[in-house]
Amino acid sequence: MTTTRIENVRLVLPGEKIATGSLRLAAGKIAAVDFHPVAGQPPLLTPGLIDVHTHGIERHIYEAGPSALQAGATALARYGTTSVLPTLYAALTRTKLPELDGLAGALEKTSLPGFHLEGPFLALAGAGALTLPGDLGMLSELLAACRQRVRAMSISPEVPNILPVIARLREAGIAVFMTHTRASVEQTEAAIAAGAQHATHFFDVFPVPVETEPGVRPVGAVEAILADRRVSVDFIADGVHVHPVAIKAALAAKGWPGIVLISDSNIGAGLTPGIHDTPWGYRVRVAAGDAARHETQGFLAGSALTMNVGIRNLLRWLDLPAEQVWAMGTLNPAKLAGLPGKGRLAVGADADLVLWDDNLEPLKTWVGGECVYEKI
Repeated sequence: MTTTRIENVRLVLPGEKIATGSLRLAAGKIAAVDFHPVAGQPPLLTPGLIDVHTHGIERHIYEAGPSALQAGATALARYGTTSVLPTLYAALTRTKLPELDGLAGALEKTSLPGFHLEGPFLALAGAGALTLPGDLGMLSELLAACRQRVRAMSISPEVPNILPVIARLREAGIAVFMTHTRASVEQTEAAIAAGAQHATHFFDVFPVPVETEPGVRPVGAVEAILADRRVSVDFIADGVHVHPVAIKAALAAKGWPGIVLISDSNIGAGLTPGIHDTPWGYRVRVAAGDAARHETQGFLAGSALTMNVGIRNLLRWLDLPAEQVWAMGTLNPAKLAGLPGKGRLAVGADADLVLWDDNLEPLKTWVGGECVYEKI
């Protein structure tokens, strides 16, 4: 049996500690973790980053077709991401069930664990997502077309007939995310009681309720979610979609185990600053420190964030031990997506690993113990 040793590094055990030592890999798993003193300032070794909400990377949109999904999956290692839930929204119609089957076939040729369906049972369209009432028949058709490879589904608590949908998803072991909503407190609490456990791209497409009486602050889905410690939340940590203070407020309510980093990335993520073509009939402008924007009109056109930049931002913004921040991109999303073998540096865990330089750019990335990227 072939084994690999990664010697003399700083080992990040998400949520626990950072300590120097070495690692041994065998048969795609972590076979041994050895802690020992190391001279100097060795490079950082972490579990691979896990993104539970992402539509694409560089020029690849996952739902554009099997080749785009596979090309995007290959590109991820350059950013220290070893696992994602490709997020689908425009393809979630009965007329596109064959397309979903094709994407599921492509997914089976990758190491990715499953899909995240953003819709179609949403209340607010947002960036073109579908807005349909809950429909158990349609849900069954979507899950079948995806070959039962769905790990998460986003819904809105106020959509008609949504509670039976939530219950069916939980019976199938699928994580239920809340988003694209202006639900009331009561509607949100009912969704949580039915099994909704997470809020995705939190604060984004969660409109502030209308003030109906001067002097009385309105409350809604955001407040109901913040008040319930059973519900975790995730953020696009690019400094544009969500102000860092909002992330700090959620951290105060949830603690670090309740916070997940996502990219919600699309065309432009990881690309150099400049103007880039899209399949939507317009071009996007990518600039350092900004989201992708329409070339001429300037409105947001998706996130250009990569997960390593998101972690870099959180480390700068949050007054937390680094191992707790790393958990937001590794251990926490692994737990949310039901991936017990990922997000950890422990014997028996999947050997999905990243060795980082001082600027949090990957030096080497391993997936299942195989080196899939090495910086030249």
